[in-house]
Amino acid sequence: MSVAVIDYGMGNIDSVVRAVEECGGSPVLTRSGRDIAEATHIILPGVGAFAEGMERLHSLSLVEALEEQALGCGIPFLGICLGMQFLASRGTEGGEVPGLGWIDGEVTKLEPVNGERIPHVGWNDVEHDAQSGLFRDIPSGKDFYFVHSYHFKCANPGDALASTPYCGGFVSAVGRGNVFGVQFHPEKSQRAGFQLIRNFLAMR
Repeated sequence: MSVAVIDYGMGNIDSVVRAVEECGGSPVLTRSGRDIAEATHIILPGVGAFAEGMERLHSLSLVEALEEQALGCGIPFLGICLGMQFLASRGTEGGEVPGLGWIDGEVTKLEPVNGERIPHVGWNDVEHDAQSGLFRDIPSGKDFYFVHSYHFKCANPGDALASTPYCGGFVSAVGRGNVFGVQFHPEKSQRAGFQLIRNFLAMR
C-alpha cells in the first residue's frame, strides 16, 4: 500500500515514515498532488503553530489535493498532532484562522485546572469506548506520547473518539467516516502507537 506522508515543512516526518515502514506500509514522503492521488492512505503529521501550518498547506496547493482524495474519494486519512487540529473549523492561536473544516469544532489553548504544566509533554492515558476500529486491540487507558499546548473542541460529541484526563479532560482523537485525527504521536508511542498505525493501514 502507498501511504502519502505529507511534508509541508512542519513535523517529525522521519519518525512517521519509519513507523509506517515498521507497520507494513510503503510511505511516500511528498508534497505532490500526483502522489496524493495515487495513495491508498494519507497521513498529515505536524508540530507547530496552526496559522503557519495552514498557510503552508495553502501555499503548496495541498488543501485541494487532500480534500479531493479524503473527502471526494474516501481515502483513509490520519492527522497527527497539529495535523489533527487542522481538521477543525478554525484555530485560535494568534487570532482566529480557518482550518480545513472537515470536522466541526475549534482549536483552543489548554487551560490548567489543577496546576498542570503547559505545554502538555509526555505520556498520558487515552480513554476510548472501543467503538472505532482505529483503537482495535488497544485497551482503553493505554498511555500515548503527547507534545501540545492546544486542543480540539468538537462541536459534535459524536466526532470524539477518545479523551485524556489532563486540564480537566480534552479530546485526544476524533473521527468522521474515513477521516481520523489523534492529538498524540503514535509514531513515538511504542507498541500501542504502532498498533494504531497498523489499524489505520488496515482501513480501506
